[in-house]
Amino acid sequence: MTKATDFLKSHKMTAEDINIKELVSTFLSDMEKGLTGKESSLLMLPTYIEADGEVKANEPVIAIDAGGTNFRAAKVYFDDNLKLVTENIQKAKMPGVEKELSKTEFFNTFANYLKDYKSVSEKVGFCFSYPVEIFPNKDGKLLEWSKEVKAPEVIGTMVGHELLSTLGTPDKQLVLMNDTVSTLLAGKAARAVKAYDTYIGFILGTGTNTSYIEPNKNITKTDGLDMEGSQIINIESGNFDKAPRTDIDMAFDNTTKNPGRYAFEKMFSGGYLGGLCTTALKVAAKEGVFNDASAFDNLGELSTEEINKYVHGIEDAKNVLPDVFSHESDKLIAAEIIDGIIERAAKLVAANIAAVILRSGKAKSAEKPVLMTIEGTTFYKLHNFRAMFENFLQDFLSGENKRYYEIVEVENSSLLGAAIAAIVN
Repeated sequence: MTKATDFLKSHKMTAEDINIKELVSTFLSDMEKGLTGKESSLLMLPTYIEADGEVKANEPVIAIDAGGTNFRAAKVYFDDNLKLVTENIQKAKMPGVEKELSKTEFFNTFANYLKDYKSVSEKVGFCFSYPVEIFPNKDGKLLEWSKEVKAPEVIGTMVGHELLSTLGTPDKQLVLMNDTVSTLLAGKAARAVKAYDTYIGFILGTGTNTSYIEPNKNITKTDGLDMEGSQIINIESGNFDKAPRTDIDMAFDNTTKNPGRYAFEKMFSGGYLGGLCTTALKVAAKEGVFNDASAFDNLGELSTEEINKYVHGIEDAKNVLPDVFSHESDKLIAAEIIDGIIERAAKLVAANIAAVILRSGKAKSAEKPVLMTIEGTTFYKLHNFRAMFENFLQDFLSGENKRYYEIVEVENSSLLGAAIAAIVN
């Protein structure tokens, strides 16, 4: 056993310390509680958005994508051949990331970004990638911020209403959703030529979240639904609080803006993984795992991009970490610790996805798999992550749990899914 493995095992921080069968069962239990109105860390938010709807040609909409660190807007429509056309994409910084903003400052920034789109359409599809309670009119109330956005006065407001009022266009028709919902819709549209049994949208970038399709008859906490229909559910999976957290997870959590909230997200998403690894490395140094015990005394929090570059190629990594070490063996120990935390992350994500697939009750034949539209640089770029994730997922989805799936990535999925929701709903 190496020093790195010994350290991770001593803190129960390896992939082996995760019992995926137990974790999937616990996740499924919280999903059921969330749907029936019982106390649950999974909010299981109804979206009132159906996955099926009539696509209309040449009907432009304003598509907006706000999440993570970026804000994007575009004019989107289906052409005569029902292919999506995107025009005039503009990008800007997400307000409230760099400094705290008042409610007025926040929505004025949004409105300024959108001033050139006001005449494009009376329909707006708004992908807003934060915890929101959606109402039957498809507007939503912000429940809390994640991803370190700092605009506390916006919490509790109706996001679509405030935006349209600030724009001076209160009569526009707006559909609000989060990025997993729009990602699910974009994937469905991109693969429309093939029949799938069901659809999942999953994000693993700055943050993480999952959406899927649930029959209305099972959403017993919500009155007035068509019992014959179905809708997309926003799980808010990053808030799951029953994964086995370690002392290192909790120590890192206490350094974040909202300790105790979005505990699952803080174990593997891009906005937090670098900080979690930094905490682990500093603990390892204090416990004498490295030859140079003082190596990390002055090290600031590393980003996920920095730790990823490091484990992709220790000597070539252009970040601060290689300069910390005076012993070659310490470089290897650090890389092993980071890789071990990434492997654990892959198993946690596999449990998340496996639970959602089982919840759907579908995809039991290779002819009709589940289509998982997955977005986010953390999923696709993190060192060996996707391969480890699929190994864990395929191992679990065998025997009595046998299910079939495909993964697709759709460019600009959040933006396109927002447009599709505005067109078909």
